[in-house]
Amino acid sequence: MSLTTHVLDTRNGRPAAGMKIELWSVEPHKLLQSVITNADGRTDQPLLSPNESVIGEHELVFHVGDYFGERQFLDRIPVRFRIADAAAKYHVPLLVSPWAYSTYRGS
Repeated sequence: MSLTTHVLDTRNGRPAAGMKIELWSVEPHKLLQSVITNADGRTDQPLLSPNESVIGEHELVFHVGDYFGERQFLDRIPVRFRIADAAAKYHVPLLVSPWAYSTYRGS
């Protein structure tokens, strides 16, 4: 099992380099990791690696207000999801502008 993410800045049409992302366990509520996206809008390492597989609810918190330098509408975007299969790969991308976002389970 692994968990990865990447962020695309749809306002500027490029990867969102330098965005802070937090990974939380929901039960128990605990910060598992805090990372900054690289030049490709990705994390340098998986957020959870095979030896860290944790079945249950998790939440990625994307700090988009800090990234865009404004908080007129969006500030932090929480994406809550469930890891149900310890052998599966989970990829949770975010496409974002200061006013809208979308996410999906990638491959």
